[in-house]
Amino acid sequence: MPPEEAAPAAVQPPAQPPAGAKSPRPAQQVLERLFQLYPKMFGARFLPLKLGVFHDLMERHPGDFAKDDLKVALGLHTRSTRYLEAVAAGHARHDLDANRVEDIAPEHVHHAIMEIGRRRSARGKDASAWVRERLVAAIEASGLSRDDYEARVSPKDDATLAALDAAFADIREKHARAEALRRAFESSGKTVAEFADMYGMPAGDVRKLLGLAKETP
Repeated sequence: MPPEEAAPAAVQPPAQPPAGAKSPRPAQQVLERLFQLYPKMFGARFLPLKLGVFHDLMERHPGDFAKDDLKVALGLHTRSTRYLEAVAAGHARHDLDANRVEDIAPEHVHHAIMEIGRRRSARGKDASAWVRERLVAAIEASGLSRDDYEARVSPKDDATLAALDAAFADIREKHARAEALRRAFESSGKTVAEFADMYGMPAGDVRKLLGLAKETP
């Protein structure tokens, strides 16, 4: 049984901090205050913050936050794995009132994916499949060619370049399968429903792949 679930042997008075114990760090106190003020953005679910949110907070709460403490607190928040996961998923940026304000930049999604991958690898986990799958989704969502995507993300290390090679290989294979399916469909003379039944595929999957084939350069 975890210690926090074990029943105490006897009721004890609240523990007092030992002499000389440090009080909560200012940045942690700021984060707790932000949770109270903006639970939709700093609560159980994290969403990417709009750019310039530091200035928004300083304007909304003049004198409430020390500038340096707020900077440190926001840095801790935006470098947390939970926050990076929201960025890696490609969620839009939101203002303090949880209103969507803009799409997140492809390079920010990319760097979040790679950072989470590094953190998972540092814990002894094989993150390569997760990174590859996320990069495929991010690249496709960006609508960018490889040259344009790399110009945005500026890959510099071998691990990132290898991950991009794998992701773009998956995308090429996916488009090749979609193109082959399109040709088979057009030569079959079948409806989508009939073709899907013939190949044992859901009709929705066939429509999706046919749409992907149309997008193939």
